[in-house]
Amino acid sequence: MADNALVRLDRDGGLAVVTIDAPPLNLYTAELHDQFVDAVAQLEAAPARALLIRAEGKIVSGGVDVSLFDAQDSAAEAKVLFDRMLTLPDRIAALEFPTVFAAHALCLTWAFEVAVACDLILASERAKFGLVEKVVGLTPTMGGTQRLAERAGAGRAKEFVFTGDTYDAATLERWNVVNRVLPAEGFDAAARAFATRLADGPTRAHAATKRILGHFAHGGVPEANAHVTTIAAELYETEDLRNAVKSFLADGPGKATFTGR
Repeated sequence: MADNALVRLDRDGGLAVVTIDAPPLNLYTAELHDQFVDAVAQLEAAPARALLIRAEGKIVSGGVDVSLFDAQDSAAEAKVLFDRMLTLPDRIAALEFPTVFAAHALCLTWAFEVAVACDLILASERAKFGLVEKVVGLTPTMGGTQRLAERAGAGRAKEFVFTGDTYDAATLERWNVVNRVLPAEGFDAAARAFATRLADGPTRAHAATKRILGHFAHGGVPEANAHVTTIAAELYETEDLRNAVKSFLADGPGKATFTGR
């Protein structure tokens, strides 16, 4: 791994772990973006069975390096930048295996937008979250507003962005944004164990669940219903389903092991 690595990708069996490590504040920069996109490209080329995104340091991120915004001289230039920034959470959201974001502390702007692009968010009881772009007269550009609205509703998303306040993990769990709030002590190990459990599961079935929910997000229950039986039936082509059914009949529930095939 290069000495200047701001984002690193490690694999532990079926679990991939992407770590943000750009001290002291883990700010979004062009270099960090490129390294993060490279890690995602590696996962697209050689998929994991689950992904955990985490950060080193006292905070998850303090936001974007504002000099990046200052360098844009026109709306046209800014759109090129924003289009580029949006590719990162969009590509994470498109991954065909479970993705988990672990927030151990303060998580602002771009990092929160990556978090809500993941399937699940785990938060330490000490974590706080915010989209604070209003301080520079901007609105979030990496999908955070709309992905927050998908989880919590448009009214909550407007409050979150309009105020620019930071919200604790318990509040966002109540809003259905954070999936689980975990103790600060041992948080990193607990998040890794949770993600490992997903990586050890029926990978193809998890991908099917994501496809069904994609249809639901696009067209509600009717569209999901139009596709669910075909998607589920295709799982009969997997070794995991056939072996797990045989294991259930022979040994009872919860004894099957999954290979991801």
